[in-house]
Amino acid sequence: MGLNNTPSANRIHIGFFGKRNAGKSSLVNAVAGQELAVVSEVKGTTTDPVYKTMELLPLGPVMLIDTPGFDDEGALGEERVRRTKQVLNKTDIAVLVVDGTRGMTIDDREMFKLFQDRTIPCLVVYTKLDENPELADRTGKGEMAVSALTKTGIDELKEKIAGLIKVEDSRFRIVGDLLHPMDIVVLVIPIDSAAPKGRLILPQQQVIRDILEAGAVSVVVKDTELKQTLQRLGTKPYMVITDSQAFKQVAADTPEDIYLTSFSILMARWKGFLDAAVRGAYMLEAIEDGDKILIAEGCTHHRQCEDIGTVKLPGWIRNFTGKVPEFDFCSGTEFPEDLSGYKLVIHCGGCMLNEREMRYRMNCALSQQIPFTNYGTAIACMNGILDRSIEILYPEKKKN
Repeated sequence: MGLNNTPSANRIHIGFFGKRNAGKSSLVNAVAGQELAVVSEVKGTTTDPVYKTMELLPLGPVMLIDTPGFDDEGALGEERVRRTKQVLNKTDIAVLVVDGTRGMTIDDREMFKLFQDRTIPCLVVYTKLDENPELADRTGKGEMAVSALTKTGIDELKEKIAGLIKVEDSRFRIVGDLLHPMDIVVLVIPIDSAAPKGRLILPQQQVIRDILEAGAVSVVVKDTELKQTLQRLGTKPYMVITDSQAFKQVAADTPEDIYLTSFSILMARWKGFLDAAVRGAYMLEAIEDGDKILIAEGCTHHRQCEDIGTVKLPGWIRNFTGKVPEFDFCSGTEFPEDLSGYKLVIHCGGCMLNEREMRYRMNCALSQQIPFTNYGTAIACMNGILDRSIEILYPEKKKN
């Protein structure tokens, strides 16, 4: 997959944080090598987080995030500060930008503590070296000084940022590590009113690519063609991977001696929360009348009359439990910190969120003792096929 096509969720997110007029935008522009953020002497010019994709070796594809000043004032300022703190949920590497003509302030130290509390690798960068040459002595392990104006120290800054995080082992895969060369994998992708026109959704694309990289064979069919396809293949496929909405029929059409799972369950494994998702799904059996359930999505899209999050899932849950719970919904970057009123959180597969943000959302729920699961895991549970659907993902459960 080329650099420009690398999904944002697969990029290392590097957040630049600091007070208003500390020089964040100038520094981000210098690191990116282009003018992506507006620079001004007026405090608070950056009103919303600004995102820019680029290549930063040896990390590879990264996402640079220029945030509003976290010392902003007034009602609008409070909203900007809230959005800045939201960025922390997805930040893999934090750069604290300190005005080199003023030095560290209480606000800076409080932000630095937030990085430490969330175990985010961080670097303190003093700006405006051209105005205060004495900053050149700031060369400690976790700090340095630069000038965005003269570009002094920018290359060293990139190297230090790249050294803050270990590049993930390329053997970690969505599904490829479960396959052998020439294994046949059947992918079931319904084409209905909810399917995007002329393309596949991101998890489907990623799984196909991963199968190809494993040297295996992918066969892509609609849910209405699965049974006939299995009959005509002439050999038993190793695995069937389905869109969660077709789980029930696909399970019925797939012989028991073929592994079965879903795109959403594979995403839960890849994002690191499958164990929690399985435990959370079984909590559906304990839902009572009036219990509140939060259904969360990582992206925003046009809601359709048969939308899975707002229409289908609530209906399936009511049918499965025989109860009448209450449902709340959130999407995109909005995810409530206070989940104390909920009995269960059901999240989408999270294909548009990076692993850190998915783990943040999971930990936000679990730290408040609220069970957390995702669409595919919950749907498999409600169809009585969850154990079968995770069999291949746990070595002790594999068929002989």
